[in-house]
Amino acid sequence: MRNRVRELRIQRDMSQAELGAALGVSRQTVISIESGRYLPSLPLAFRIARFFGMTVDKMFDPEDE
Repeated sequence: MRNRVRELRIQRDMSQAELGAALGVSRQTVISIESGRYLPSLPLAFRIARFFGMTVDKMFDPEDE
């Protein structure tokens, strides 16, 4: 599943650790989500989308694998 986490994190000039702290997850979780190795739970997907001011469907694209 393609996502825009890395792209938007870099636009905000944030480290993976800073984003993890803002979302209440570890840096390793952010790394795994960005690389597509980990699909976030629905509540976490909503937190990520809200953090970046987007909707979940704009943040994560299940069609683009």
